[in-house]
Amino acid sequence: MEKAADTRQRIIDAVLRIIGAEGIAALSNRRIAKEAQVSLGSVTYHFTTQHELLRESLLHFVAQETQHFTELAENCARAEGLDVAGAAEMVQTVAGGTAFDSRHIAPFELYIEAGRDERLRAAAAECFAAYDSLALGILRRLGLPDPERLAGAVVAMVFGQQLRRLATGSPAEDLVDTLLLMTGTAVGGTGCDAAARPPSASRSC
Repeated sequence: MEKAADTRQRIIDAVLRIIGAEGIAALSNRRIAKEAQVSLGSVTYHFTTQHELLRESLLHFVAQETQHFTELAENCARAEGLDVAGAAEMVQTVAGGTAFDSRHIAPFELYIEAGRDERLRAAAAECFAAYDSLALGILRRLGLPDPERLAGAVVAMVFGQQLRRLATGSPAEDLVDTLLLMTGTAVGGTGCDAAARPPSASRSC
């Protein structure tokens, strides 16, 4: 017999797939139950309102993403130390290797919905706080000045570039160029130091 936690997870995964593929308006308990392959009663048992569904789906996605990125940063630091070029290359690997499937499009939909629904804003703020904390930890390892102020800007830049990539199909290297520009400026450089650019991101500034 499937555990309650597994059923709940299947529902959350189904919600993210539906939102990413067709938008929040496509959500209904019946549709979710069909997508998750659970009974209709299971959906209402685990989530009494659609707001709760949206909130928990968003928090779950961000928790998984930040855990993944944290592990990548820690592995990189243990293996060979973490510098600006290494961090930029890690970002490119993650961004370039992330297909914009329905599950990864869903958070953009949810953040926009938070702009319409104040009940989701606390969850959205919690998600961005998690990203800010992750960015802060990496920036501190890089030894960049004033990482507390820079972390939020880095997170905003990553989100903006990923949204642009989603909308236009622009390459992941654009994200790396911007990251190197920002971090290079933060340490007093031009941001276009070819020596600091990972080989896979060697584009003209």
